[in-house]
Amino acid sequence: MLPEQEQTRAEGRADAAQTDGRETAAKAPAVSGALVISVDAMGSDRGPVAVLDGVQIAHRANPALRFILHGREDELAPLIAARGLADCAVLHHAEGVVTMHDKPSQVMRRGKDTSMWSAIESVREREAAVAVSCGNTGALMAVSMLRLRKLPGVNRPAIASFWPSRNPTGWNVMLDMGADVKADAPDLLTYALMGTSYARNALGLARPRVGLLNVGTEEHKGHAELRLAHEMIGAAQEAGAFDFVGFVEGNDLPSDRVDVIVTDGFTGNVALKTAEGTAKFAAELLRGALTATPLSKLGAFLAMGPLKRMSAQIDPRRANGGVFLGLNGTVVKSHGSADATGVAAAIELAARLARSGFVERLAARVASASVARQDAPSGEASSENEL
Repeated sequence: MLPEQEQTRAEGRADAAQTDGRETAAKAPAVSGALVISVDAMGSDRGPVAVLDGVQIAHRANPALRFILHGREDELAPLIAARGLADCAVLHHAEGVVTMHDKPSQVMRRGKDTSMWSAIESVREREAAVAVSCGNTGALMAVSMLRLRKLPGVNRPAIASFWPSRNPTGWNVMLDMGADVKADAPDLLTYALMGTSYARNALGLARPRVGLLNVGTEEHKGHAELRLAHEMIGAAQEAGAFDFVGFVEGNDLPSDRVDVIVTDGFTGNVALKTAEGTAKFAAELLRGALTATPLSKLGAFLAMGPLKRMSAQIDPRRANGGVFLGLNGTVVKSHGSADATGVAAAIELAARLARSGFVERLAARVASASVARQDAPSGEASSENEL
């Protein structure tokens, strides 16, 4: 593209942004070939400072990234200037803020002036490749579904998160983590297909192993929907290019037996919050034990190296970012209380998925596997193994 053509396109995008009422402070995302991340700067429990600090960390690690920051101009403009982000970020003013107490239905009806809505709108309008928000999960999913819509073949979108494991990658993928408390057998099959694509693109696994979470590993265990899902997922493994290991239990979540764990949103969210609470409780007990006496403090000092390595390995900030799967666009949900390191990790994950063309690959996997299940003879594998 000629320089004058690129300049014309950049000016057109800037004019369009002003026309729809969103002010821009710079034209940084208009740089040719730049990967643009849309960030809801107001959704964090820690306030916009933590989000902007995370953006700064992410930009230092990858100077090619560009950002559209959404929120109140009077709060964000000084933070952008103080962190030297003016050359890589533009500001879309949005006066409203979605709080953790807002109901999704209310946000869908009256949330058009919020930073969350604006961040998703940038993905919808193709101004940005992916959106990142620390805000209210239910509201973020509702707005994302409303503005981006679901992929063909997806009945219920899902939230996929990394789970620390003994696998060589260090992680398992688990979904759904709370997008919808309910899931029928066909939904669980779709989760398996989407989780496979996510593990392939985010973890580099050629043929992920998929397990269905249950109260036991025997095939007769669980309710009727789970047993039906077991049959459906098993029948789709060749077309979907994954290996189905069958039912898995809660103690398999951090194991090396499986790469993708499929469950409904109710169970997944309970498991996630239980793990977070247990990890925090264990850390408090360990800290108390290591500081209880002078001798234990000496032991803690001698064990400082191994303890730091263990802490780094299970640090939840490294895996911060649940990805909304099944939408016509990529949305990454950062933990609401994430610090700057956690926000930067969510941005890095968003950038990695955007570079891989993840949404297109995911859509192709769901569609091709669906066609293969309907049309192909039993046992015939799909040719879409690269997705």
